[in-house]
Amino acid sequence: MNTLLKSALAFAGLGLLLYGAVYYAAERLVYRTGDSNPFFKIATTEDRAYDWVILGASHAMPLDFADFNAHMERKTGLRILNLATPGTGPLYNRFVLERFLKRYRTRRVLYVLDSFAFYSAQWNEERFADAKLLRRTPFDPALAWQFLRHSLNDGVRATAALDYLTGFSKINNRERFKPDIWEGETKFDRTARPSAAADRKRIEYLYREPESLVFSRYLGVMKTLNALASQADAQVVAIKMPVPARFYSQLPDEAAFNDAISRLLAADNVPFHDFSEDMDEPGFYFDTDHLNRTGLTAFFSRYLKAVLVED
Repeated sequence: MNTLLKSALAFAGLGLLLYGAVYYAAERLVYRTGDSNPFFKIATTEDRAYDWVILGASHAMPLDFADFNAHMERKTGLRILNLATPGTGPLYNRFVLERFLKRYRTRRVLYVLDSFAFYSAQWNEERFADAKLLRRTPFDPALAWQFLRHSLNDGVRATAALDYLTGFSKINNRERFKPDIWEGETKFDRTARPSAAADRKRIEYLYREPESLVFSRYLGVMKTLNALASQADAQVVAIKMPVPARFYSQLPDEAAFNDAISRLLAADNVPFHDFSEDMDEPGFYFDTDHLNRTGLTAFFSRYLKAVLVED
């Protein structure tokens, strides 16, 4: 019996040793191939303080495509870090900001608002368990503890914390050798042809099952994000990015969202700039609703630069 027990322990120990070696190799690959993951950026940035940190979902991401972030820094003389993540709502963005503020400082936070992100747990709690995000998130004991706290307090699935701790998604990442670049960046220099079918499909994907109770919850999360920034002496500024008029006209209950978010932001003394309907020129978008390089360059010079440099 003792021999059997020793053999079992030796086998288990060998298995753990092999798992640890594979985990270590997978973790090294995260740093070799990392790029767009917000926690990778936080872990690898060399600056201790920024003028602006950008949060939001995919509409904010082109601001960091190619050399555009560097372009904005040159034109404004400001230090800017883009921590936007595709398909993420206020709960995930608050999580990102919390981690950033544990190590660094920023004078201001630019939150790029999208109404879809306030209507479903799909873009909030469920994003924590997304393997595509977890497999590119570097391991950090402090971040692991943050995952556990959110699992206990915010309805985030415990499996997300378990996956992060064990590195399961990293070890099983079939794209481990590919750069961590969102597919939209490969289209940054393209121009999309208008397509009613593509618009409809995109909106149906984003607004699957809007729920009023869920909406109220995520408005509350946005309020706690504003408070988190304020406690760190950072001013939040909210904007909505331009989208084509044909796309904007199909967004469900956008007027109601604008009214609710405007009242919340005003109560928190958060400036709000809505550019949704300000750029309908042909050739400004690489797909249904994301600005391409030409469109983003025009948006920056016409509107965003003034927002970034205003005192």
